[in-house]
Amino acid sequence: MQCHYCDREAEVAVEKDAVKVGVCEEHFRERMSELADGDWIEGVGEDLDIDRES
Repeated sequence: MQCHYCDREAEVAVEKDAVKVGVCEEHFRERMSELADGDWIEGVGEDLDIDRES
């Protein structure tokens, strides 16, 4: 899968309602930094269903 923002290979993929979006590590970190600035991020970890590939 390709990154949603650039031509690199996606290292993280998120799926919701049959829509799957992938991002490379750089763009993932950028988005997480933006999200961390908001108060809503606290406690969201309990709501996530994370599927990690080894």
